[in-house]
Amino acid sequence: MRDGRATVPSPTIPGWRLILSDRSRFWAFRQEPFPLAARRAGAEPDLDADTFDEIQVLVEHQEEIARQVAGQVTP
Repeated sequence: MRDGRATVPSPTIPGWRLILSDRSRFWAFRQEPFPLAARRAGAEPDLDADTFDEIQVLVEHQEEIARQVAGQVTP
């Protein structure tokens, strides 16, 4: 028996755990820690935003920081 409510798939971001709070705020937590160099460069493993689109942008920014740090070659 169905109750008439539609089932909407939960949004996902690979490598991140998402939570929608009781105040309809999105939280994202990176499943694997960032390397120390990425953390020192400003990559944050836990984020929050008002919308899924905003959290996606924030996550991509953190991942970009980590990619940039990983691509740096030290002499």
